[in-house]
Amino acid sequence: MIIKLSNNSEKPIYEQITDQLKQAILSGTLVTGDSLPSIRALAKELKISVMTTKRAYADLERDGFIVTMAGKGSYVSERNQDFLREELIRQIEVHFTKAVSIAKTANVPKEELHDLLDLLLEE
Repeated sequence: MIIKLSNNSEKPIYEQITDQLKQAILSGTLVTGDSLPSIRALAKELKISVMTTKRAYADLERDGFIVTMAGKGSYVSERNQDFLREELIRQIEVHFTKAVSIAKTANVPKEELHDLLDLLLEE
């Protein structure tokens, strides 16, 4: 598993790990039942604190992306397709919000935004 951390990111390291693992699960790179590295192994691989990886795994478990079994490790949990769709829609909303903000700054009319979206959807 390849996780890339950036010291220049505004996000804390645990959040970078969480986001990248969520993306891997949502994209199908990691599927139900796949095992994740142990908290200690991931910390060692990334050269970070065990507490940081523990926080990332705790957040993933809280959000239902992984399940941890004592003595066995952490695994990608079985996901409800409706939940996956909702998470992806939430991500789209985040990107649309940023795009609309930029469009307002540039005084791009709504019709032009619609045309741009239509064009991008056709590609």
